[in-house]
Amino acid sequence: MDKMPKISESEWEIMKVVWREHPLTAEQIVQHLPQGTDWSDQTVRTFINRLMKKKALGYQKSGRSYLYYPLISEKECVRAESRSFLNRVFNGAAGLMMTNFLEETQLSDQEIERLQQILLEKQKKDSKDSSRS
Repeated sequence: MDKMPKISESEWEIMKVVWREHPLTAEQIVQHLPQGTDWSDQTVRTFINRLMKKKALGYQKSGRSYLYYPLISEKECVRAESRSFLNRVFNGAAGLMMTNFLEETQLSDQEIERLQQILLEKQKKDSKDSSRS
């Protein structure tokens, strides 16, 4: 998709349900929302309509119901949201963001090992790519 739609926090909750399992009716979406989300059916339908206008959700008619499904992938949305956050908060400086995150977050030994592995793989890939240039 060329331009990723801007999705509000509430709309993200709807999308998470639909990404996990689809197609779903509006009633099924309501049932799959996290506990503590006490939105009325009408509120959920409003969010669904907004997401359809943004071309994030599609639908097909099934008898008297509509079945909703995602038109954009979760991975695409997360990537776009991450880019937007990085640009908005850290002026695009990924290193600054990572440093801030690492200084402010408690990580398990397993998480630290995984991050080290990712950084080593990134370093190898980047040095391989630069040697081709």
